[in-house]
Amino acid sequence: MGAAGVTRITAVIFAAAALTLTACSGPGHADGPGGGEHPSNAGTPKASPTPSTDWSAARKAAGIPPEPTGAKREESLRALAAADPDIVKYEEKAIDAARNQCSAINHRARRMDWAASQRFTYKDVTTTEAQGKKINEALQGIGFRKV
Repeated sequence: MGAAGVTRITAVIFAAAALTLTACSGPGHADGPGGGEHPSNAGTPKASPTPSTDWSAARKAAGIPPEPTGAKREESLRALAAADPDIVKYEEKAIDAARNQCSAINHRARRMDWAASQRFTYKDVTTTEAQGKKINEALQGIGFRKV
């Protein structure tokens, strides 16, 4: 293919890109300079995210328990520290990782020990698969994983 062919292909690519960009920003498009409703969306209520959105049902369906507080939180941190003292160095991260690991446990995921080792590796804390197994046993032992 000669230089003229390459130039034509390049021009076609640029033209297609320009059409794509203008199609997304024309009048009547909510994100474009014209703003506003698209006629086909008129009368359709807009969903607006609110800070008060209740995610508890979604977390429950995912197998993620509620964030522990008070004595349950302390019990959870002690159980995790018994599995590996380093992982509770950052308590919030440990609690978040434990809650997410419960999803893997509750859904009987494959390679749960590996998943725990990944979830509990953060900042300057490295967790092995063997430690991940201890973490899973600790979470199951205290009933933390129950949603």
